[in-house]
Amino acid sequence: MSFIGNLLWLILGGLLVSLGYLVCGIVCCITIIGIPFGAQLIKFAGFALHPFGREIDQSKSTDGCFNLVLNILWIIFGWWEIALVHLVFGLICCITVIGIPFGMQHFKMAKLSLFPFGAKFK
Repeated sequence: MSFIGNLLWLILGGLLVSLGYLVCGIVCCITIIGIPFGAQLIKFAGFALHPFGREIDQSKSTDGCFNLVLNILWIIFGWWEIALVHLVFGLICCITVIGIPFGMQHFKMAKLSLFPFGAKFK
């Protein structure tokens, strides 16, 4: 079932979302300061290729306050807009019964894009 969901996801815009994250991640990696942010965006690109059948673990990590500082910088520099966009698209997808699984994936990506540092994929 996740194969069909991932295939439909790619056809209905997931490939464009993934390419957008990948391009933004590569651009962020141009500077040394932007590398952690670019790495997170590249992770988003991989997750956006096949979100069905994958879960995100945002439990406490052993990295100390480093993830907290990076998450705060992530929000300050405006990357919270990604979460807002995924939230809006998730609500739009959930209008129809057929779109609910896609809406749930957008909600999953919104949660990830709000606090990406320290998140692990299962």
